[in-house]
Amino acid sequence: MSTGASPSEIVSSLRSSFDRGITKPYAWRLKALKAMRSLLIERTAEIEAALVADLRKNPAEAQLTEIGFVIAELDYTIANLRRWLRPKRVRTPLLIAPASAYTVKEPLGVVLVIAPWNYPVQLLLVPIIGALAAGNAVVAKPSELAPATSAVFARLFARYLDNRAVAVVEGGVPETTELLAERFDHIFYTGNARVGRIVLEAAAKNLTPVTLELGGKSPAYIDDTVDLEAVAHRLAWGKFMNAGQTCVAPDYVLTTAAIARRLEPLLVTVIEEFYGADPATSDSYGRIVNDAQFERLTGLLDGIQGSERIVAGGESDARTRYIAPTVISGVRRDSPVMAAEIFGPLLPIVTADSLTDAIAFINAGEKPLALYAFTNSKKARRALLTRTSSGAVSFNVPAAHLLVADLPFGGVGQSGMGSYHGERSVAVFSHEKAVLSKILKPDTFNLVYPPFTQKKDAFIRGFLRRLT
Repeated sequence: MSTGASPSEIVSSLRSSFDRGITKPYAWRLKALKAMRSLLIERTAEIEAALVADLRKNPAEAQLTEIGFVIAELDYTIANLRRWLRPKRVRTPLLIAPASAYTVKEPLGVVLVIAPWNYPVQLLLVPIIGALAAGNAVVAKPSELAPATSAVFARLFARYLDNRAVAVVEGGVPETTELLAERFDHIFYTGNARVGRIVLEAAAKNLTPVTLELGGKSPAYIDDTVDLEAVAHRLAWGKFMNAGQTCVAPDYVLTTAAIARRLEPLLVTVIEEFYGADPATSDSYGRIVNDAQFERLTGLLDGIQGSERIVAGGESDARTRYIAPTVISGVRRDSPVMAAEIFGPLLPIVTADSLTDAIAFINAGEKPLALYAFTNSKKARRALLTRTSSGAVSFNVPAAHLLVADLPFGGVGQSGMGSYHGERSVAVFSHEKAVLSKILKPDTFNLVYPPFTQKKDAFIRGFLRRLT
């Protein structure tokens, strides 16, 4: 698809391709998925270089959270797609027998996938996998805040994928605004809630269904039933990968004052173990994506006051957009750092007197994308599962639920709507169509045709009661 075309021309061309049935055959879908796999394998070095340029993301981390992650999703989809697309039979009531009833998945049409900058490979391609597997034409909008990665995919999509049915639109707010003015059959957006509202408002004008993958302040509750040294390793890994710019990163720690005092020095030790005495020199540690995000995060650091203190990190360098992995203790519940999702390498530790107090604090805020609980207590696990609401709950490990293809990934409330991964990705971009087939003779419907006699009335009433 020509990048010189307008959004209106691009969507019109893709819709023509879809209407001609280009994307619907199973063979086309499978070919598209295998082509994407080839793209990732053959162009790994280029993609890794782009991620270094955009986020200084270490190639090993890029494989774990981006390239390898997507390849695994592709392999799972390719292996199971035929089964997922099979019609599913359902039972029919006696009144309409003999008959058969089943559902079939049909593609929606032309869909728009808007990706964020923090995981510009994974969060662009995984939704597209679902869209292509479901038989749709796709407009991909990579983030302009990850320009190197955006440019790589604009170039490689044109080489590897069928440009009659897949297009990349690069650019910023003006280009995204133009795209949102078009009529799509589904919009899939990953990003922040402010832009999510704009997407939802634009979609409403055409009654376009949306999937919104947003974020929120994902808590990490810790009690005294776990090994705190192991917890420190899991926390530091989940929080500081990609320099904290992860939607499912633990946003803050919630624990008692006594546990916090024991945990803090362990986190200091683990950060040095992961990134050395000076993380600024570590090639395993990333950078903040742009100056605006850097200034926002250093503003939060500048706002630390009173009993709050930095126990690890705190250093920053505007020239390289470096912010050290930072742990802040004694954080007040009304502290500026607790006002919104941090989305950076700052880990506040907030104290709670009890599990009940912790649950009340979690429930006082918006529903998070994930809730992490480091506990071996069955009572605590049950309470957190049943008395809180979040997109996901994960015990004793952060972020890893994304690696389970059969688990839904998505938020609830302010953290998003809809979920995907695995078979759900195909379902997101499909309409489940109901199909009923009944022979004309014998015509069992003569039992309910007018005129309504006492006998028919009794039959209808009795039959309907048996249905409930």
